[in-house]
Parts: sequence; structure tokens; C-alpha cells
Amino acid sequence: MEKTFIMIKADGVKRGLIGEVISRIERKGYRINKAKLFKPKRELVEEHYIEHREREFFKGLVDYIADEDVMAMEVEGEDAIEVMRLLIGDKDPKVAGPGTIRGDFSSSLSQNIVHGSDSKESAERELHLWFKE
Repeated sequence: MEKTFIMIKADGVKRGLIGEVISRIERKGYRINKAKLFKPKRELVEEHYIEHREREFFKGLVDYIADEDVMAMEVEGEDAIEVMRLLIGDKDPKVAGPGTIRGDFSSSLSQNIVHGSDSKESAERELHLWFKE
């Protein structure tokens, strides 16, 4: 079984979509092993998005994630990374297909409801960052 990191971002939390996202994950047959709803520290968000540090949108992205509550989750199941990415949909709402989380609920590139790890390496890194024990 593979594990991945999923985060319901601030706009998803504010819009009351936590239950919808969790329901879709569980109906797909995946297990949520860990979950926490909290306002992350700026340093955590900066470390999470470190690969974008030099890009012009970095500060706005960090502000968007660090200013409000998010739901961080560890999701487990067969091919979890790939399947969750398909369930989430493309980050561009004009491209995200109907039936995907972003296709059904997102209307903006910058506020697109949910994040999911894109590789085994990023899943391991992100799970470690968000669920340090």
C-alpha cells in the first residue's frame, strides 16, 4: 500500500468542502490514516512550497495557505499518489474534468481547493513535514 499527502486548502475549508473531499477519497476505497485541521505556521508552508521560493507567486501562495485553517491528511491505498492526483484533477479549472474535485469545485488557479503529492519522493517529504512525530 502506498501513502500520499493530501491537503484541503483554506478555500476548501472555508467553503465547507472537507466532508465532500473526504467522502470522495473514502468512496474510492482509500483510507485516511491521519488528519488534522489547523492553521499551519508560515515556516511549514514555506518549507512545503520551497521549490517555488524564487517564483513571483510564492509569497501570495504562502499567505493563502498560512492565513487560514487547512486539513492535512495521510491517505493510503493501492497507487494512492496517482489515483489521488486523478481524483483531484488538473490545477487549471478550465482543464479539470467534471467529476474531479477541482473540476467540480474550483474556479481559480490560485485557489484550487486541494493539494496532492505528485511523486513518492514528494509524498514522503510532505508527510514528514506535516506529520512530524
